[in-house]
Amino acid sequence: MFFRVFLHFIRSHSATAVDFLPVMVHRLPVFKRYMGNTPQKKAVFGQCRGLPCVAPLLTTVEEAPRGISARVCGHFPKWLNGSLLRIGPGKFEFGKDKYNHWFDGMALLHQFRMAKGTVTYRSKFLQSDTYKANSAKNRIVISEFGTLALPDPCKNVFERFMSRFELPGKAAAMTDNTNVNYVRYKGDYYLCTETNFMNKVDIETLEKTEKVDWSKFIAVNGATAHPHYDPDGTAYNMGNSFGPYGFSYKVIRVPPEKVDLGETIHGAQVICSIASTEKGKPSYYHSFGMTRNYIIFIEQPLKMNLWKIATSKIRGKAFSDGISWEPQCNTRFHVVEKRTGQLLPGRYYSKPFVTFHQINAFEDQGCVIIDLCCQDNGRTLEVYQLQNLRKAGEGLDQVHNSAAKSFPRRFVLPLNVSLNAPEGDNLSPLSYTSASAVKQADGTIWCSHENLHQEDLEKEGGIEFPQIYYDRFSGKKYHFFYGCGFRHLVGDSLIKVDVVNKTLKVWREDGFYPSEPVFVPAPGTNEEDGGVILSVVITPNQNESNFLLVLDAKNFEELGRAEVPVQMPYGFHGTFIPI
Repeated sequence: MFFRVFLHFIRSHSATAVDFLPVMVHRLPVFKRYMGNTPQKKAVFGQCRGLPCVAPLLTTVEEAPRGISARVCGHFPKWLNGSLLRIGPGKFEFGKDKYNHWFDGMALLHQFRMAKGTVTYRSKFLQSDTYKANSAKNRIVISEFGTLALPDPCKNVFERFMSRFELPGKAAAMTDNTNVNYVRYKGDYYLCTETNFMNKVDIETLEKTEKVDWSKFIAVNGATAHPHYDPDGTAYNMGNSFGPYGFSYKVIRVPPEKVDLGETIHGAQVICSIASTEKGKPSYYHSFGMTRNYIIFIEQPLKMNLWKIATSKIRGKAFSDGISWEPQCNTRFHVVEKRTGQLLPGRYYSKPFVTFHQINAFEDQGCVIIDLCCQDNGRTLEVYQLQNLRKAGEGLDQVHNSAAKSFPRRFVLPLNVSLNAPEGDNLSPLSYTSASAVKQADGTIWCSHENLHQEDLEKEGGIEFPQIYYDRFSGKKYHFFYGCGFRHLVGDSLIKVDVVNKTLKVWREDGFYPSEPVFVPAPGTNEEDGGVILSVVITPNQNESNFLLVLDAKNFEELGRAEVPVQMPYGFHGTFIPI
């Protein structure tokens, strides 16, 4: 059966249900055309030297399932009652088997519970099927993004050889190590990555309660870890579909409420299907944009070679081997109307770049404006091999200096383009942005960005993990966002960006590394920055404590910290849930 399917793959140059591949792996190509309409400065960064080793932040830790009372210095506002939940990799080996990539580590859940000025911390490893299978065998049984599980040493030579011919999408061998983010559907919280599996979690106990498979509800092979939400709770996401007719990207809608108490993502629908530009090399993507009326999907030249992915196990390679940066292709924007699911006819292109996280998007004067954290080089996934992150001395400096830095950029996509619009015209009517959208002879629109920063952000190493006051300003014109500065391979500062005036406020403490900032609004305020920023700050120095930091979001000054004498690894994403 495998060889029959494999031969079909060869003939059709398309994937054969490579279920493992998450939404992470979606891409598409457009041949490179530098239109040169607007000169755009390419950022040049200083070379760092003498970076401190952060290997202790990327090593296995013990869980702390029983609540630990934190030592509060300064103060936490009395109104700040709830839990900051975070997730990321926390275990990087089983027995003698070691993971290769930062994204591979077993999911560790963190909870900082705040009540009337006190803080309690606990953590637990997610009891996923992958975690339990690896633990039972004391080796890596299930492959991850950057690590191929080796054949069972107890099998004979023939059995080990034949195990290489199992399809990558075989459900029993697909990871459910959902270590990227907490997401919400119908009032329940799920842990997710980019495969078709999510794990429903009890946010009080941090216990897994149910495993949910997207493919049981809609025809997708995965979904992103960054859905968007309408004010009524309706959720939107992007997924992917592999089949004999090629690869397509799916726009997913999940209703806001349950019909029956025990349901999960029942009622989910695919409202739009977008064909991959290049049949055998779709785009990898990690997030997408959304306004009040539109979904914005970005096809970027970070590509998944479906041939390589389908044959990865035979070749003894991890899935990550099939992802490559192809800068000969341009980046393309697709716009989908949410109400109808219609893909708009506009063909928007830009120079090649990679984005992992969108900042915000909104509509104005017949245009969609989308702000993104962008990199000009798509080799970031290679940088985050654990052997690179754990280096010291000159080796660490070289890795950091070779890594692409991420900067905030604004693009404008005019929606109603007249067929009679003259070639060479800038179709953007917006006076407050220098981003342009110029019509080309073939009817396409060439989009040149505006930098949402000055040179001072370059000195901070760029910015990632962007966050806004989501509940009030997502999909709307906004003023501020928050993120981590990267003068190291992990975040080493917290930054508030004023996108209107292009100014910064920075919090930093030498030897400490803050996580993704989370904005929590103060009760009764209508101000965009009226609230606090929460961030988990960790250090490789065993003589210092890790802590939960609270900053005044307006002036970016520290209000307090809650110190916990527990080792924590650097993680990915999280959310605040008020009591």
